[in-house]
Amino acid sequence: MAQRTESSRRWLARQHRDPYVAAAHAQGWRSRAAFKLIELDERFRLLRRGVRVLDLGAAPGGWSQVAVRRGAAVVVGVDLLPIDPVQGASFLQADIADPALPARLRTLLGGPADLVLSDMAPNTTGHAATDHVRIVALAETAFALAGDMMAPGASFVAKVFQGGAERGLLQALKAGFASVRHAKPPASRKESSELYVVATGWRAHRTDTAILTRT
Repeated sequence: MAQRTESSRRWLARQHRDPYVAAAHAQGWRSRAAFKLIELDERFRLLRRGVRVLDLGAAPGGWSQVAVRRGAAVVVGVDLLPIDPVQGASFLQADIADPALPARLRTLLGGPADLVLSDMAPNTTGHAATDHVRIVALAETAFALAGDMMAPGASFVAKVFQGGAERGLLQALKAGFASVRHAKPPASRKESSELYVVATGWRAHRTDTAILTRT
């Protein structure tokens, strides 16, 4: 119990020192993670006025907030957890692996998505290799869903961890997109192993995601 208390104290101290936490409070963002998407958008020009955005693993809603404020016409978020309403966005409490989910998403989106975001991460075990495999599996599931949802020219962003066990995912993304790059936005803590894979220029169909099942 004492160890957990000490860990909590360190977390609180880090939050208190973190300028992104203070900025999130001041600017009305749900979490500091909003700045990760803002920085990715400024680098890759992901959000344009009038786009349709699908936000996977959306809780607590920070990325959906960014999409709305940056002019997205439609924002639909999905998470296992409930999400407090964000004006201009629609949220579903659901599992992205649910086979009934795509039909519900198409109805809410009102057309193909121009941008699919996944900031999903598993509960970490502390074992780097295991955690990496788990987060890549989430990114693969997100891409499998996105493959049926994206408009030509769409973009896909997913969180991964450094570790090198994502060859199948990268192969599938490179087959389907004009450009695939990794990025670590400045708002991502230096001690964190998280990276984002940013794929732009969707040019393929659902069949390209089958690569994931063969690797």
